[in-house]
Amino acid sequence: MRTQVGIIGAGPAGLLLSHLLHLQGIDSVVLESRSREQIESTIRAGVLEQGTVDLLTETGVGERMKAEGALHHGFELAFEGKRRRLDLTGLTGKSITVYAQHEVIKDLVAARIAAQGALHFEVSDVSLHDVESSKPGIRYRHQGEARELHCDFIIGCDGAQGVSRNAIPEALRRDYQRVYPFAWFGILVEAPPTSDELIYARHERGFALVSTRSHDVQRMYFQCDPEDSVDHWSDDRIWAEMHARVDSDEGHKVIEGKIFRKNIIGMRSFVSTTMQHGRLFLAGDAAHIVPPTGAKGLNLAVSDVRVLSEALRGFYKNDRIDLLDRYSETALKRIWRAEHFSYWMTRMMHRLDDASPFEQQLQVAELEYVTTSRSAAMSMAENYVGTAPV
Repeated sequence: MRTQVGIIGAGPAGLLLSHLLHLQGIDSVVLESRSREQIESTIRAGVLEQGTVDLLTETGVGERMKAEGALHHGFELAFEGKRRRLDLTGLTGKSITVYAQHEVIKDLVAARIAAQGALHFEVSDVSLHDVESSKPGIRYRHQGEARELHCDFIIGCDGAQGVSRNAIPEALRRDYQRVYPFAWFGILVEAPPTSDELIYARHERGFALVSTRSHDVQRMYFQCDPEDSVDHWSDDRIWAEMHARVDSDEGHKVIEGKIFRKNIIGMRSFVSTTMQHGRLFLAGDAAHIVPPTGAKGLNLAVSDVRVLSEALRGFYKNDRIDLLDRYSETALKRIWRAEHFSYWMTRMMHRLDDASPFEQQLQVAELEYVTTSRSAAMSMAENYVGTAPV
């Protein structure tokens, strides 16, 4: 098989890149190890920046997001028994949309199928070849047959456990990582919204987050030990913990409901540089991971493929190679800004076992500052809604 761009991974990065290239008249083939049902049913939260919402809308895949997503103009910070609202729209003129990642994936899959795009699910034994040449290839098995895809470029969007990153020689790569000594215990709840907007809570017992999924389904998290097990947590124990961390002295309380899903999410910050080698380019989680506190993961993937699609358009339409040559440099500017913001929010909001009482009070002081100083609130809001596209 022959195509212009071979894409490994049908997550948000791979699917959106294929969609953007299609709109520019550039052919691509997407290879995915999981089934369509698996990628469309793996539930992950999704806070979409204004720029992400605009891009999905402008490229024709935002209709369902507009109808079903929850538009938020701010969020609340809960600490020391009180809640204070950060007015995102008032501070920046922008908003966010809460729309789950797997719903974005459903929309992108539907768009690629409607355009008769080449999507191959349940592939195995994927390997990359000749990435330093002008004719790289991807070998894989699909429907019991060994196959090879010849292309001009390979784009690795296959996440942290995929094969793409390791196809860049270790001598050329430098990986940066921070593994956090805590995790998030996540629950899905059949209940009406506790709040019209997200609530980020800092408590001496640990962090908690309340997010709306729909008018009758809510997503909530609380900080836990990464070695913990969902089997250790009864519903009564979960609700006691959520009330302790989120309920306010002013009488605001978490609304309980039937818990129908529980999971534990590990947390780390990770960046791999370089994001390119020869005709191989990385995008999304294949190159970087952020803790979910800053809501940047999906948005960074969108930012990567926005840059990459423009660079590929420059190559095919104008014989330009300079944009591709600068891809890593360009993408990493926003990546490191998002990494810093996510790390800062994580450090400010979570219980840190190695923090002294003095450092714990510094967390409170910082929350007081960002909720009372317009300039500090502006900085937090600008980063949360997303910095300008690179």
